[in-house]
Amino acid sequence: MGNSLHLAEDDETLKDADRDNPTHKGRTRAKDADLQVYGIQDVAQELGLTLRTLRFYEKEGLIAPQRVGNTRAYSRREIGRIQLILRGKRLGFSIKEIKEFLDLYDADPEHKEQMERLIARIRERLVDLKTQRSALDLTIDELTTIEVEAMAKLQR
Repeated sequence: MGNSLHLAEDDETLKDADRDNPTHKGRTRAKDADLQVYGIQDVAQELGLTLRTLRFYEKEGLIAPQRVGNTRAYSRREIGRIQLILRGKRLGFSIKEIKEFLDLYDADPEHKEQMERLIARIRERLVDLKTQRSALDLTIDELTTIEVEAMAKLQR
């Protein structure tokens, strides 16, 4: 499973996520239909997550794995959603914002509202990051100056 999915889930993202992936061997296959499902251990290992993280995402309503008795069964679609969650986190979006993007995808078949909100959030995030970068640049400059001054005093 690659990290090539976009935060803004487009139709191709979920189609790809729904498709069976023959590279996954030893997974549980649902008896009815031809829908491949994965257990929580497999998903956690594949994506480098803890079971606690997956349960948290479920509790927050970001994913909704099927239940087979007490066992969680993850479809390719759910795995795709988890990958989108992880990408959103890497980009600095909050769980609340990620949930909003995912909920909009389900509610808006045209994805127009989702894209508009995503663009607005991206712009806000870029402003925040540029501000942080400016603050970091100032701090680096100041530390470099202090280092040079301290080294000069040591050499005297």
